[in-house]
Amino acid sequence: MRKLSPAELDVLVAEATVDAYGEYEQLDAFAVVIGDRLALPFETTVLGIAVTVTAIELNPGNQITARCQRGRYRQAIAILDLPAPTPRPDGWEWVEAYRHWTS
Repeated sequence: MRKLSPAELDVLVAEATVDAYGEYEQLDAFAVVIGDRLALPFETTVLGIAVTVTAIELNPGNQITARCQRGRYRQAIAILDLPAPTPRPDGWEWVEAYRHWTS
């Protein structure tokens, strides 16, 4: 997948937040869009360990997290801290749009 330009990311941000007013509604809108459009499950590497991302959630601290698992272990990791997998799963552009929105 090629890197999206800032203008292309702006279009995705506008699409995700079209009916959201205020920061918290926009955050919730991104959680919904990422949860709906990011192809799950997928694998990535966190601190040198392969994990499977099984869900996207908005936690009580108003942070979008990826629920990761490896065997019987599970951990929520902030989606902005999650390394981009190779290859990127379908819908990863929404994570990049969220990253763009937060910057």
